[in-house]
Amino acid sequence: MGNLVTLPHTEAHLGLNTEVGQYLTFVVAGERLAVPIEVVKEIIELPTITRVPLTPDAIRGVINLRGSVVPVIDLGARLGRSPIVPTRRSCIVLVEVQAVGEAQVLGMLVDEVKNILEIGRDDIKPPPSFGATIRTDFIAAMGRVDEAFVVILEVDHLLSIQELAALRALSGQEADPGIEDGTAGS
Repeated sequence: MGNLVTLPHTEAHLGLNTEVGQYLTFVVAGERLAVPIEVVKEIIELPTITRVPLTPDAIRGVINLRGSVVPVIDLGARLGRSPIVPTRRSCIVLVEVQAVGEAQVLGMLVDEVKNILEIGRDDIKPPPSFGATIRTDFIAAMGRVDEAFVVILEVDHLLSIQELAALRALSGQEADPGIEDGTAGS
């Protein structure tokens, strides 16, 4: 499993005291999306993903990342599109989300990583209240780039461990009681 890019997390990357924010852009189901660079830990080539029984379709499985088990979310399935069919450009974007009051690293399976954009504060607009092809609580903002918009995702909602566990319960599968409180497998 080779690293493509490791992204440092300095004040400059967080956009503190600046008028410009940095966003990693990627493609899922033909749509260009973005996340703030400060939540991105690393981008890795597509490793072997181990499927976990009784998980929702949006949870692709887990990977071994330097000895740690990291859940991988299929963003195609999570966003209500077809699951991602891996290609040579597919990769996993590792992000840090807040889950049960602490930071957790999760992987997002994407079709292709594009680039890092700098978007000025004046070019960040609130998410639409209707007509979006993505659930509005998954959208943090819209970033204007040239004449188009890039959807900036709200990763803490998009990758909510509690919501993913609830999806499993709704699909008729028994949820592991430890999923909600972070004690699974303890």
